[in-house]
Order: sequence, then structure tokens, then C-alpha cells
Amino acid sequence: MKSTAILLLGGNLGDRQANLKKATHEIEKNIGSIITQSSFYESQAWGKTDQPWFLNQVLMIATPCSPMQVLEHALAVEERLGRIRTEKWGARIIDIDLLYFENQIIDFENLIVPHPGITSRRFVLEPLAEIAPNFIHPIIKKNHLQLLAECEDTLTVIRI
Repeated sequence: MKSTAILLLGGNLGDRQANLKKATHEIEKNIGSIITQSSFYESQAWGKTDQPWFLNQVLMIATPCSPMQVLEHALAVEERLGRIRTEKWGARIIDIDLLYFENQIIDFENLIVPHPGITSRRFVLEPLAEIAPNFIHPIIKKNHLQLLAECEDTLTVIRI
């Protein structure tokens, strides 16, 4: 049986669009099939702002994997594509975050779902509102359009 998961892809080093496309290909090979994907979004860096702008995209996938397997495969994809973790919120070639897994609420030491940053980050909410506007956040009980309207993040996010 397959579950629906929503992933956020992002990066701000190298050929950002090519890196997101490579990550999408690796996700299809190793995690699950793409149901739908958002446009690309260019955004100012969040958290550590003195770095190049990011390119982000959200994927909705059908996966036979468990949430922990999705995380493990996503980390392996990052590593294969050259991700080196040096500092929190630092520049990176690729980042893959598990935003949602069905309507599950997961609180493990190394995995929290829904991702705790969803509601405070415009670069996450813009593509979520594009592909899943009426999806209800299982904890906050609001859809992505409502969360986007209430988001206090003022950093620039541009749909490409």
C-alpha cells in the first residue's frame, strides 16, 4: 500500500534548477512516484540571510516507504548529490525535507511531521498553496491558503 508524502526541495549553490531536477529524479527512483509538483520558487535565504537566494519546489509523492524510510532515502539522495552539512541554515547544494506524511503526526528525535517550520516560512507555504491549497494541517487544523494568509514571514518569494 502506498502513502502520500509531501517533500520540500531547496538549494542555493550551483545550478539550482538542475539540482532540484536531479533530486526529483532520485526521489522517483528511490522513494516514490510523483503525484504532482509545484512550480519553482526563488526566495531570500531564511534563518541565515547573508547567502545566495534559494530555489525551492514542493513534491507530492506516492510512496511504499514508511516515514523513517523516506527520511533515510532523502538523506541518501542529498549525500549522492553532494550535500555537505556544515552549519545550520547554511548554503547547500540540495535540501530535502519531509513536510507531511498522510495526516500523521510524528514526533521522533530525528523526525517531526508535520515539519515544524511550515507555518512560519513563506517559501514553504507558497508552493504548498499552489499544489495542495485545501490540505488541512493535522495539528493547526487550517488549510495552506489560510496559513499563507496568516504567515508573518516577509521575505521575498517569487514564483518562476
